[in-house]
Amino acid sequence: MSLELEELYQEVILDHSRRPRNFGDLADAAVRVHGDNPACGDEIHLSVKFGPDGELQEIKFTGHGCAISLASASLMTMKLKGKSRAEAEGMLRAFHDLVTDETAEAPRTLGDLRMMQGVRKFPQRVKCAMLAWRAVEQALLQSAGEATISTETDFAAPRRLVWVESH
Repeated sequence: MSLELEELYQEVILDHSRRPRNFGDLADAAVRVHGDNPACGDEIHLSVKFGPDGELQEIKFTGHGCAISLASASLMTMKLKGKSRAEAEGMLRAFHDLVTDETAEAPRTLGDLRMMQGVRKFPQRVKCAMLAWRAVEQALLQSAGEATISTETDFAAPRRLVWVESH
């Protein structure tokens, strides 16, 4: 990544983390997804209202987290508002590839989200960038109700502690 692009990346991340767009509660949301990233403490509460044709008519979030997590959620909500489910799913796949695949080109359709490509240099931050996207992925699977997701696949499953006595 060129020095100019790295500086722009940092500016975009900082701007969206300090002044996130579409931040707030959506009172008439059809779907609410609560997500967390236990590795660093990021939390998101995503609210989605679908339009008559199933498009993401309105999408907002609340929560707290690192700059990457908040910036990703802010940029995501801006890009997905008004998109069909199919378009949103396509962007989800493209964004995932952008932050995880070293050979992936940044599709122009992602717009400012392409700035998040720098996250791939820091594997521990990929989960931060993907948290909001995991939440929207869950929201797209349902038409109404609430759900909870986590960046840790086994974290959501109930755990049982087993005590072993030694002799």
